[in-house]
Amino acid sequence: MMPRNRTLKQISFLLLALLLLLGSAGCSQPAPRDTAAPVDATYQEPHRPQFHFSPPTMWMNDPNGMVFYEGEYHLFYQYYPADTVWGPMHWGHAVTEDLVHWKHLPIALYPDDLGYIFSGSAVVDWQNTSGFGVDGKPPLVAVFTYHNAELAKTKRKNHEYQGIAWSNDRGRTWTKFSGNPVLPNTQKLQDFRDPKVFWHRPTDRWVMALSATDHVQFWGSGNLKEWRKLSEFGREWGAHGGVWECPDLVEMPVSGTTETRWVLLLNLNPGGPQGGSGTQYFVGDFDGTTFTLEDRFKQTLEQKEAVWLDSGKDNYAGVTWADVPPADGRTLFIGWMGNWEYAQQVPTSPWRSAMTLPRELILAKTGDNYRVLSRPVDELKKLRQSTWQAQPEVLADGEALPLPAPFPISSSEVILEFELPANGQQVVSVELSNENGDVYRIGYDGFTNEFFSDRTTSGNSSFSEQFAAVHRSPRLTRDRQLRLHIFFDVASAELFADGGANVMTELFFPSRPFSQLSIRADGQEIEMTRATVYELDGIWN
Repeated sequence: MMPRNRTLKQISFLLLALLLLLGSAGCSQPAPRDTAAPVDATYQEPHRPQFHFSPPTMWMNDPNGMVFYEGEYHLFYQYYPADTVWGPMHWGHAVTEDLVHWKHLPIALYPDDLGYIFSGSAVVDWQNTSGFGVDGKPPLVAVFTYHNAELAKTKRKNHEYQGIAWSNDRGRTWTKFSGNPVLPNTQKLQDFRDPKVFWHRPTDRWVMALSATDHVQFWGSGNLKEWRKLSEFGREWGAHGGVWECPDLVEMPVSGTTETRWVLLLNLNPGGPQGGSGTQYFVGDFDGTTFTLEDRFKQTLEQKEAVWLDSGKDNYAGVTWADVPPADGRTLFIGWMGNWEYAQQVPTSPWRSAMTLPRELILAKTGDNYRVLSRPVDELKKLRQSTWQAQPEVLADGEALPLPAPFPISSSEVILEFELPANGQQVVSVELSNENGDVYRIGYDGFTNEFFSDRTTSGNSSFSEQFAAVHRSPRLTRDRQLRLHIFFDVASAELFADGGANVMTELFFPSRPFSQLSIRADGQEIEMTRATVYELDGIWN
């Protein structure tokens, strides 16, 4: 996907860059250029995350083409190798064997005369339905959106359409299909993009979920080359404050049962829960043709606009990995850690943007309704180094308890548990601070029964009027047992509260790395039953 506003100067620059980068459709990619970390990317730059994925240099946004094959998790991503702002989109590429440590690979897909390479997905074509496989081995097939900037200027609304490419060498090199586009934009839709494809075994065909401005369309194919429209969903459901983007339809087991349900992840820009971009979801059934909401989930949407996967400001365009082995069985997810309101202005160099932590999505039944929980993947535990623990303690009203961990806390994992007072008259917060007086706070407000993230004094916010704010998210329960699981990584916080029922992802940019960590109680005394801090190792060492 793309930002909504461009200046004339930016557009001229992008068109010039496109002319320089164009290749020919229907042929192999240009000779791969080495995109391993150049000498000017140290991974020690100010605000550089230490255990989140970020590109060596230049601009990155949406994760794309996430697929598992032959022991590797592939992460492709929207990438512009010529600047730290959005430009003619490529597919950058990285792989990991453990969801933690990443290896950068050469750019996978370049723009060509059909357009920029926008978001999409990748699959293992196990049955070689496409015919691209060789020597009895299945090909990897990427399905992506072409965005034709020249056609977009004509206002004919036919400038986005779908193409495919394949790889026979574990994703290292790619060949675009000579018959592209495989799905033209005959409906003349302004936004017709971000195909997420999966094999639907009961109907013995590929199914594509595709963004169509204000709804999702489902298409079917037997060979990934010829597509037939199946159905639509969403015009009357969910948040509609902006364009619907990056859909993902996935069947998930209902935790603790033998049931399954289908979850439709749907990204929205603008109109997110804190303004700007965000990710909502829907729970229902899919019969191979039509997605139908669960009755109880439908009732929930009739009472409120949307159900959000992450209530923070900075998680967008996330989708799940395809072809995770059945023996693993997890639904694995990653998102872009940014917000279109200010993503192109954040004070980082020589790169911009990072991905969220990889997460496991779990579909839980709460009463007679459903909720998607998000939890950090277990593999992250291998990053734990030193451990510091505090004894249980009662915190008085107004007391700030320092946690003097004997290691830098700017890249750390914090697990806190509390027994809350019965009357709910309290606030508990985790505070990061530094010698320059920057303070970031994240925690729980019992007066309003909300989680909150306060970055009003967290450091540099001069790049955007939308940045310095307090963001709030309603807690789903009044349980007196409160658990906060937080990852801090130099310039970000990811809160997984109450077992992943409430999640908030937030960026901040302190003038110096945060060096002090403390727990604060306000309103009434609070019993802290656990405080554990882990030093986390960097992944680029």
